[in-house]
Amino acid sequence: MCDSLQLSLDNRLAPGLALIFDMDGVVLDSSGMHGEAWTAFNRQFGLDTSEAMLQSMYGRRNDEIVRHFCGEDLPAAEVAALGAAKERLFRAAIAGRVEEFLTPGLRAFLERHREAPMAVASNAERDNVRFILEEAKLTPYFRAVVDGYQVERPKPFPDIYLRTAELLGTPPADCIVFEDSHTGVQAARAAGMRVAGIGSTDAELPGAALTVGSFLDPELEIWLQAQSRAV
Repeated sequence: MCDSLQLSLDNRLAPGLALIFDMDGVVLDSSGMHGEAWTAFNRQFGLDTSEAMLQSMYGRRNDEIVRHFCGEDLPAAEVAALGAAKERLFRAAIAGRVEEFLTPGLRAFLERHREAPMAVASNAERDNVRFILEEAKLTPYFRAVVDGYQVERPKPFPDIYLRTAELLGTPPADCIVFEDSHTGVQAARAAGMRVAGIGSTDAELPGAALTVGSFLDPELEIWLQAQSRAV
């Protein structure tokens, strides 16, 4: 019966719709590892990392987090260097282990919808995005990959999602975004896109049409089947 249900749900996305995925918390359930990396990074500078500090990083670009942790007046070059150092710690921690951090059901979901235009749009640094996609061998699924430094304003501004829609050649109203953070949902909604929440970081995502725990939840496919082109 489960197999029959799965088959009935396959390949049912309406033509003309595109799927856009955030990285951390959507492709990768990585908040815990990022927290550990920030804690280790801050310890090098004699900083204790509180839970409130960790909560403040979700959905934000690295330059914002570095300035929040280390000082708002840091020169841009120093901010970039510090952010890159932290991300090297993160990549070292998950090297060879990326598969175990993929959000449950993601790979099967991508395979099921591989004919649809799909993209990644993440506030993360380019090296992280490339590393994760290559380590997990997910790169072939995505027609476009946009990181937080390819646009002037990060999420919660809509820039990254508007740029991604442009690269996919899909109107924003026909894009469905998968997000796990409040700032990400705000960005996608501001871009005029529909949002499905992945509750890996926050179970409550105002503005999302629905929020599921992972890509294994059948409610997600049922909702997707009900979506049609805006025009």
